[in-house]
Amino acid sequence: MLPEFAKARRHLARRDPALKKLIAQVGPCTLQVSSDRFAVLVRSIISQQISSKAAMSISGRLCVALGKRGLHPRALASLDDDCLRGAGLSGPKMRALRDLTAKVLAGDVELETIHQRDDEAVIEHLVQVRGIGPWTADMFLLSVLGRLDVWPVGDYGVRVGFARGWGLAEVPTAKELSDLGEPFRPYRSLVAWYCWQVLDQTVPIDGAVPDAPDAPSG
Repeated sequence: MLPEFAKARRHLARRDPALKKLIAQVGPCTLQVSSDRFAVLVRSIISQQISSKAAMSISGRLCVALGKRGLHPRALASLDDDCLRGAGLSGPKMRALRDLTAKVLAGDVELETIHQRDDEAVIEHLVQVRGIGPWTADMFLLSVLGRLDVWPVGDYGVRVGFARGWGLAEVPTAKELSDLGEPFRPYRSLVAWYCWQVLDQTVPIDGAVPDAPDAPSG
């Protein structure tokens, strides 16, 4: 757990009765932050528009193909298309992974220093990659950089969780959720995490179901 989480949780519990109840029911936020930036983006692309089980299967086969080299840009670049197809990757996802790998190796996408950018700059930097859109960039901000004020309004799981947790009659639109999230600045990441827990207290951050996933274009 990030050290800021305890302070954020106390702030949010004081600010909102519904959230105070959720925090009491669910417990402390256990949002996990990964240090493997490239691997997270690869898995994010793989998981778009398919089930978690299918994504895990494809990721597993890809890791087997990579062997001891691991999920790193040069290793992934060395695999031919037949190998990627054999792992279960579609044509669009293959092209997205090729684009990500090429841009990382060329230095167009600088993952080692991306944490030095503010949230908007991180999103702008990542969406230059084929198949990466705002939702994937938001997940990167949350689950890799550990940013505290990310509000992924395009994520259907967050919208449904908010509707249930706050007793709304209907699931809010992305625009409505954007407005509803304003009172929770600067800790909207934790609110999003608690929204996911309303749906399933065992759901990890990267298990969210996007309303409009960043599908790689054909």
